[in-house]
Amino acid sequence: MKKFFSILAMTGLFVLSTNMVNAKTIAVSTVSNLSATVTATAVMLQDEVPAEAEKSFTQVLKEMFITGGAGFMGIVLLCLILGLAVAIERIIYLNMASTNTGKLKQQVEDALASGGVEAAKEVCRNTKGPVASIYYQGLDRAGESVESAEKAVVSYGGVQMGQLEKNVSWLSLFIAIAPMLGFMGTVIGMIQAFQKIAAVGNLSASLIAGDIQVALLTTVFGLITAIILQIFYNYIIAKIDSIVNDMEDSSITLIDMLVDHKK
Repeated sequence: MKKFFSILAMTGLFVLSTNMVNAKTIAVSTVSNLSATVTATAVMLQDEVPAEAEKSFTQVLKEMFITGGAGFMGIVLLCLILGLAVAIERIIYLNMASTNTGKLKQQVEDALASGGVEAAKEVCRNTKGPVASIYYQGLDRAGESVESAEKAVVSYGGVQMGQLEKNVSWLSLFIAIAPMLGFMGTVIGMIQAFQKIAAVGNLSASLIAGDIQVALLTTVFGLITAIILQIFYNYIIAKIDSIVNDMEDSSITLIDMLVDHKK
């Protein structure tokens, strides 16, 4: 009897150990499969993410520009290039035309008191900008009368203002025409889309999606061009206004200095 129970106990232990080994094998196999699946998914995601991230902003912009068509998009790009050229030229000119009017006024006043009109004119000749030019024109007529000097300052001030505003009208033209060209491209694209609908006889989104996309892209690029140029335009106008105010204030100061010098 004891031998029978011993054999039965050994058999139970063998079966239990076999089941535990099988369960462990299944668990290890399941974990291995899950790990392999996660690894494969990670590799796939690593392969896909760079493919999407490879496109830079300039590449996307280039693709959208090509999709919009070379006709109207090329004209809009030409407006942007010409407008930026005018804006950069004006900004450089206006920055070079800016003068420290307070310092110039003090130098002219000191030269006028110590060396007379010729010394003051020499200071103006060595200083760049429209304010110094106005000072020079006024001092050049100082030998005649104060009224003559005042007329010379006013006349030459108008000439200098025209120089400051040179080519700014072209910039405003490009700002106005760029979105108009974009809207024209949109209208033409919509006309082409409706022509396709009329030719086929039914409305299909895939049929007109391309024409509508082209139409909207021309509008977008036209508006972007106008916004960029408008920012430069406002800066240029503000700069011109600042210089003109300095010119007017300096003209009044010069006349006062000449009146005091005549006494």
